[in-house]
Amino acid sequence: MTPPAPSRRLALALALCVSACLSQAAFAADAKGIAVVYPDIGEPFRSVFLKIIEGIEEQAKGRVVSIPVAATVNQQELAADLKKQDVRVVIALGRNGLKAASGIDQVGVVAGGVLSVPEADAKRFTVHSLAPDPALLFGQLKSLLPNTKRILVVHDSRQNAWLIRRAREAAHTLGFEMVVQDAEDIKTAFRFYQEAFATADPKRDVIWLPQDSTTVDDATVLPFVLQESWNRGVAVFSSSVAHVKRGALFALYPNNRELGKSLAQSAAAALGPNHPSRGMLPLKEVLVAANLRTASHLGIQLGSRQQSFDLIFPEP
Repeated sequence: MTPPAPSRRLALALALCVSACLSQAAFAADAKGIAVVYPDIGEPFRSVFLKIIEGIEEQAKGRVVSIPVAATVNQQELAADLKKQDVRVVIALGRNGLKAASGIDQVGVVAGGVLSVPEADAKRFTVHSLAPDPALLFGQLKSLLPNTKRILVVHDSRQNAWLIRRAREAAHTLGFEMVVQDAEDIKTAFRFYQEAFATADPKRDVIWLPQDSTTVDDATVLPFVLQESWNRGVAVFSSSVAHVKRGALFALYPNNRELGKSLAQSAAAALGPNHPSRGMLPLKEVLVAANLRTASHLGIQLGSRQQSFDLIFPEP
């Protein structure tokens, strides 16, 4: 095939440049129709939401309308305020933000800063969950423990059925077997964990702790799981960075600025003809935390890989 003449290459380069500039200009114009509704709460959560908003504004190439809301809000007043500022899409952060925005019919809603939402809301909105993508979790697992064959997990399907469906797909793709137990209360979850440790093979089995208020109770379940993990040499990894500080091997946690960028992209798409798909989306904008003491206890030689972790425990 004959290479394009220099003039044709120049024309092609100019066309691509113009296209990119037009796309950026269109995004910036669309961003004028975007607002962020977020909970008016104190630290440390306020800083998290503000960091997400920074990412939204960075992607939007400028400041967006930001509206802090209390636990109770007058939706008629909020709707009037949004209409006055010509807002067509709201990025709703946190449960209070989503609650405030969900009852306003004249705007589209993209949700973020939540773990999960009721099924009815998931069908209406695009929801960026704070639950790390199982494919990313399992990829990290494979890197640290390549001989792992089975992933054991206890969850409450009322909270995490959508996540477990994705986890099964990711496990199949990466060559893991998943053993899933559904528990509706702490007592049942505790029994499942006891059975899991009693039968687990440290050379091939690991336990995953999802963010689940029923099955991963910080006061009773978590201390037991981490102690058994240490005593039996069975690795435990988590979807919560707080668990790594207490002894889990590793976890993925949100990169809030990058999450803000993704939310802004979804909002911009909602303003155009091709609306983003509705439903729950797992967190792909992640950082990695690891516990070096636990890794050493399990015989995992990290070496230069320590540099790939964003947060290390115990803290230096």
